[in-house]
Amino acid sequence: MKFESFGIENITADLNRLDDLMPEYGLIRAEQWDYERVSYDRKFELREGTYYLRILGYAIEGDVGAHRATMKLMVPLLGKHYYPHGIEYGEGEFFPPSLVKQCEKILSQVKEELTQFNGL
Repeated sequence: MKFESFGIENITADLNRLDDLMPEYGLIRAEQWDYERVSYDRKFELREGTYYLRILGYAIEGDVGAHRATMKLMVPLLGKHYYPHGIEYGEGEFFPPSLVKQCEKILSQVKEELTQFNGL
């Protein structure tokens, strides 16, 4: 499921600022990065299954490995995890309405903080 209505995509931010902000909302980068891309994930374990809210970004300047990069964020995703195959984001997936609402709240808060920090 894509969260296209939040306007998070195309926001640019300093990598270190993102690394400080995202964990406040349970979005963890951990080892999901390479020298050009990052992924901040929040795991939800519900009765219906395991879900991940994911915010992806890519470097438009600098190097993620050196912790000196300006990142451009992409459309946030919500996916359901299927062991051992991975995460499915498709339109045919069922996402509990309470989970979608919780993710929307998180995304709104993240966007508000990013826009305040960036002066947008």
